[in-house]
Amino acid sequence: MKNIIKHTFVTLALLGTFGLNGCKDYFDLNENPNLISNPPLNSLLSTTTQKTALNSQRMANITSYFVQYLANPGSGGSTDTYQETDYTSTWDAIYYAMADLTDMKRLAQEQESSEYVGVADVLLSYHLNLIADSFGSGPFSQAFTGEPLTPAYDSQEEMYTTALTLLNDGITELSKTDSKIKLSASDDLIHGGKTANWIKTAYALKARMLNKVSKQSTYNAASVLEAVDKSYTSNADDAQMSTFLLRNPWAQVARDNAALVLDGWLSTQLVNQLNGTTYGLFDPRIEKITDKTVNGVYKGTVNGQGNVGGNNTVKDESYISLNSPLTGDNSPLLIVTYAEVKMIEAEAALRAGNRERAYAAYLEGIKANMDKLGVAAAARDTYINDPSVSVGAANLTLALIFKEKYVITYLNPEAWNDARRFNYQYKGFTLPVNAALPTFIRRVAYPSVEISENGVNVPSIGPLSEPLFWDK
Repeated sequence: MKNIIKHTFVTLALLGTFGLNGCKDYFDLNENPNLISNPPLNSLLSTTTQKTALNSQRMANITSYFVQYLANPGSGGSTDTYQETDYTSTWDAIYYAMADLTDMKRLAQEQESSEYVGVADVLLSYHLNLIADSFGSGPFSQAFTGEPLTPAYDSQEEMYTTALTLLNDGITELSKTDSKIKLSASDDLIHGGKTANWIKTAYALKARMLNKVSKQSTYNAASVLEAVDKSYTSNADDAQMSTFLLRNPWAQVARDNAALVLDGWLSTQLVNQLNGTTYGLFDPRIEKITDKTVNGVYKGTVNGQGNVGGNNTVKDESYISLNSPLTGDNSPLLIVTYAEVKMIEAEAALRAGNRERAYAAYLEGIKANMDKLGVAAAARDTYINDPSVSVGAANLTLALIFKEKYVITYLNPEAWNDARRFNYQYKGFTLPVNAALPTFIRRVAYPSVEISENGVNVPSIGPLSEPLFWDK
């Protein structure tokens, strides 16, 4: 209960602050006399930092089925099998947060608070990527101006450029030393008011973005590494949030599962990678991710097939666990981590031909992730020192980097970006049973709320196997 603090009540009170600039017409909101019409910056800070992590989890609750972290316990689940699914609630939550961030940025500019402006820029960039990396094009440049009420869509490329510009602007603002209002440590639910940490996070997100375009001719490994060098140096730097109204939403999934509201079953793909079936090496991180079944083993669910014994909770297959440091009641939601950054470094360095740097980063990323999860040092070292993991710099491959990063980004929406960049070439990765597409999913359909309320601007798209611009 230690994480249930006053900020949660501020968050509930501010659910509608996105209406301050006239945005409420676009979002079709009703007047609410109980909403705060002009909230202070610190209240917006607590609201937006919490919403950022919650929106990351909302998106991950979709994409984790695409990368086969999770599997539906029933056969033919829509997300499992790549059916067109309505993700209106996630779309709305992300846009509500961006509207709040737009208000925070405007108020911060008026009050000459460069620190608040910088945080707003960084978090706007993050949310913009959540939309662009999943749906493709989306409203942004016209979305928070009050006019028009049906804003045009920015292209995928424009969204990427804008998000990158926001990160650079955020770094500039956060680096200033004359901010009239300093970040409130108690209301910053991600970094506790530490601007140096926000700058590191901005660079971590920048490295992630620059690495995402690895299929493009514009990819520049040196630029990725430059951003990495200015980002995280240890697990202590991770961007994470652990303040909830009740509990971590993944823990709620686990509790709902126990109450027969079935969800959160782990996929065979993930479990078999960790339990030694796929690679012949037991990964001790599985003990920190899930629990053994009633049969004393770790067993996943096949995507699209569901539980072979029918929908049940007899624990004959593995689920999201309350015992995990990632999915317990008070576990933090991870936005971007040091371990992920080391894998970004490993990939970029390998692409640049610097095998020694790539190999060192690869090993450090595995170690950092195991330390983050609380894996015992002996078990950690046994795994890392295995010849199939410690292959030497000369034998390091992209496949090994992506294999390890797949575990590191468990339940993070960034994993879907990696899967698409890697063309789903993880060992043993297969299409879901009865998949609605002949190949792997590359995007999601626009939500029904946009089609009904802003249909004139919603782009026509092809099948969900159609790649986004950076995935071509």
